[in-house]
Amino acid sequence: MKKWVGLCMTAAIAATALAGCASKEKEEGQSAAPTAAPKTKFSISLRTLAFNYVEKSPNINEDKWVKKLEDMTNTDLDIVLVPHKEYEQKMVQMFATNDIPDVVQGSGGVNGKEMAGSVEAGVFMPLDELLQKYGQNLLKKVPKEAWENVTYKGKIYAIPEYLSNPSRRATWIRRDLLDQTGLPVPKTVDEYMNVLRAFKKLGVENPYMGRQDFKYADTFFGPYDVYPYLSMFEEANGQVQMKFMDNENMMKALQTYKTMYDEGLINKEFATINPTNFKNAILAGKAGMWTMNANELLQWEQQLKATTPTAKLEIIPSPIGPDGKGGSYLYGSVTRTYFIKEGTKNAAEIVKFFDWMLSDEAETYFTFGIKGETYKEENGKISYTAPTDATAVDEERYRQSFLWLVQDTTYNKGSLSLTEEGKKLISVYDTILAKEGRDGIQFDPRLDALVKNPDVAPNSDTAPPVLLTHMVKMVYGKEPISDWPKAVEEWLSKGGKDVIKEATEKYNAKNGITMPRR
Repeated sequence: MKKWVGLCMTAAIAATALAGCASKEKEEGQSAAPTAAPKTKFSISLRTLAFNYVEKSPNINEDKWVKKLEDMTNTDLDIVLVPHKEYEQKMVQMFATNDIPDVVQGSGGVNGKEMAGSVEAGVFMPLDELLQKYGQNLLKKVPKEAWENVTYKGKIYAIPEYLSNPSRRATWIRRDLLDQTGLPVPKTVDEYMNVLRAFKKLGVENPYMGRQDFKYADTFFGPYDVYPYLSMFEEANGQVQMKFMDNENMMKALQTYKTMYDEGLINKEFATINPTNFKNAILAGKAGMWTMNANELLQWEQQLKATTPTAKLEIIPSPIGPDGKGGSYLYGSVTRTYFIKEGTKNAAEIVKFFDWMLSDEAETYFTFGIKGETYKEENGKISYTAPTDATAVDEERYRQSFLWLVQDTTYNKGSLSLTEEGKKLISVYDTILAKEGRDGIQFDPRLDALVKNPDVAPNSDTAPPVLLTHMVKMVYGKEPISDWPKAVEEWLSKGGKDVIKEATEKYNAKNGITMPRR
């Protein structure tokens, strides 16, 4: 906001100062320099999101991109990083100790588990009046659905980063390896398995790249429509239940993973592979297929080519199941949220800071960087060459995704539109992702029964803890998959019955429900 707020505020300050000092200037024969607007100082917590650039930074507050952002917005930021791996734990600790920054970044709506009931407790201020006065860019550009997601009892409590296309995750494949097998792009689960077997014959260390908690490794729950996630309720047998209660299809999905495990198509230690090791293995050329957000394809490909120059990544349609459908779970309309602590004195200036995020100046900065350093402007057109060095790609991704706090996170249209590869990736959203994806009935606010019983509560992309344990054991052969109905019964006995009862009552009353989009 340094330059931007200066344009908004300095005029009034300068007018008064000049009028009062005119006679003195004449006497002294001097011209007074205009008084700079004071910096807006505030602290803000940001999840590291497992970004290498962020987690390896010796001091994010001294980072050159942060400093440039401060220059452009007339701010003095105190960024408090929250470790990605310990995000929920650290957030709960933050509220328990009352060590709360001026701005707190959440991972979804007002009722997220990580918010620990803080909105209901009055920790944060409603923003409606401030947005009307200082957030017109935000109000005009952020979709209605996103604002609804951050509204509590009729008041807006957060500024959302949004997603215009809910189909964000996709199935990625090493196209160069697929070409070596001579097989066509797979469609069904059986065809996918044949491709993975062919990858193994080629000597690929991880034909399918697994990861702990099945996170970004859940490709084969989609064909059977049994994602065990928070958004996956359905109407069945006269009640509203979770899709993992479809025992027959859930067991088929688990059997698929067990077959992969038994045949060495997935790493034997997949249950302990963290996000960093997951990405490192892929970028080292040790994986053939995995799930990741589609908008990151070109950056990952550039980094992969550093170790495997012949590598070629491609997004393909996700495996289809018996109903002819498939795909990842559909995201909500909000990806990150920003809450302002009650009592923060410079809240108006903070709203202006976020409003600037949707300006043309912000889009140019975050997309292309600094004129003369990372891009050129020729005849009124921007000339930008995306980095190819792995470290530089990390830095670009950090600037475009992590530091750009409020944007449409579907993809970076500015940079993608400059190349044929980018334009091809944009078309993937229309030709592939728009046609796939699983969704279910959703409840907002989160069901009380889930809040009261964390062990039976799923998150946006992980199964309830009580079930996740059984899922891993079944894939590892420590429990028979045929015991899945028993696992469901355990879930029901530990609080699941209350979840179903509340979900059914709210569904019948049409209270706080969102119906499936696909």
